Amino acid sequence: MGYNLSPCIEAPPLEKYRGKNTKLRNAKQVKLAFYLTFVLKYGFMKLLIINGPNLNLVGTRETDVYGTQPFEIYLKKLRKHYHEIVIEYFQSNVEGEMINAIQKAGFLYDGIIINAGAYTHTSIAIADAIKSITTPVVEVHISNTFAREPFRHTSFLAAYVKGSIIGFGMESYRLAVESLIT
Repeated sequence: MGYNLSPCIEAPPLEKYRGKNTKLRNAKQVKLAFYLTFVLKYGFMKLLIINGPNLNLVGTRETDVYGTQPFEIYLKKLRKHYHEIVIEYFQSNVEGEMINAIQKAGFLYDGIIINAGAYTHTSIAIADAIKSITTPVVEVHISNTFAREPFRHTSFLAAYVKGSIIGFGMESYRLAVESLIT
């Protein structure tokens, strides 16, 4: 059985690569080798959007700040617009799960778009996870955090990301994709 890398592709079994290259010793090395081969052959890009706490409620929570459209509907539009890019999505209200997702994607994906929600202003651990990976990360926020409460004016992530896109509503995600593909 192969290893699931995305909804679009599946890596062949370890044995196929181990027989050809004895330097490949474990599943992570095989996944990376297969992914790089696939990207070089077909030229597609793979991005991961990570949304943090309470962003699962976008569309119903504080609609004056976040709007009325659920994120999943916007995500469908984003995927349709960028049909040549694999855009995967992860949401969690749990800091450790977000860190695991960053670490898992941080050496295999072409980019990560993160809206860490309130963890932006509190989580040194998420900042450290971003600092420790090689994949470029773009920080996004739906609302203009600088027009809100003073505690939202500080981002622990900002020093370790490629850039921050703040206050353009859901379009912040599209702008982040654009920043990663250009």
